[in-house]
Order: sequence, then C-alpha cells, then structure tokens
Amino acid sequence: MPRILGVDIPKEKRTDIALSYLYGVGRVLSGKILDEAKVERSKRAKDLSDAEISNIVAVIQKNGLRIEGDLRRDISQNIKRLMDIGSWRGMRHKKGLPVRGQRTRTNARTRKGPRKGGAIVIKKEAAPAKAAAPKPAGK
Repeated sequence: MPRILGVDIPKEKRTDIALSYLYGVGRVLSGKILDEAKVERSKRAKDLSDAEISNIVAVIQKNGLRIEGDLRRDISQNIKRLMDIGSWRGMRHKKGLPVRGQRTRTNARTRKGPRKGGAIVIKKEAAPAKAAAPKPAGK
C-alpha cells in the first residue's frame, strides 16, 4: 500500500481517486498534483514507482499545500478562536448547533444528536385479573 505523507492510500484505486483519501485533497486538486508530477491519472496506486511517489510528495510540499495534520490543526484553531471571542458562530459551535443558519425546530439531527425523550406516554400494564366476585347491589 503506497504511503504519502503518513497516509496509506488504497492500492487498487486509480491514482487520482486514491490521492483524494488525503484530508484536504479532492478530485480537482489531485488531478493538478498528478499533472505537475507527470504521473498518469489512470495508473493504479499499486503500480506507482518510488520515484513517482516522491515526485507527488515533492509537488505537494513545493506548492505549500496544507493537508492532513496541518489543515486539521488550522481548522480547529479557527473554530477555537471563534469560541474564545464569543462570536455567534463560536457560540453555535460550543452548543453543538448548526452554524450556518439552518433551522433547528425540525431537522438538524446531525448536529443535535438523537432526540431526547420528551413527553413519553408509558402505558400501565393491565392489572392482574381478580376473581369475579358479585358486586353488592347498592341503593
């Protein structure tokens, strides 16, 4: 399994698809990287030579692309900064609610998590049947 910048990429996939397994690299960026590194897009990842892998890594580092750990760290620092300054977006991040203006009255289950039990009606079990005694006739 080829390893690029500390990430194992799938060996059976085409190289342009396999590069998109790196965090921060999508289909378009992987195509640009492969074009600059002069590697065929249709070539399988398992067929890459060591020279081609090093060319790909060199292109990523030369262009100063932020991927994997650097990108994750930058994103988490940006979110932490928003929370520290007390902005509206930071507060939404703290509360675990949608940040970009989506409604929360319905939907938003991904951010809010599973529904909490609200007014749940619990049916009582039927009382055990007593011996049918004749009821006294009352006046």
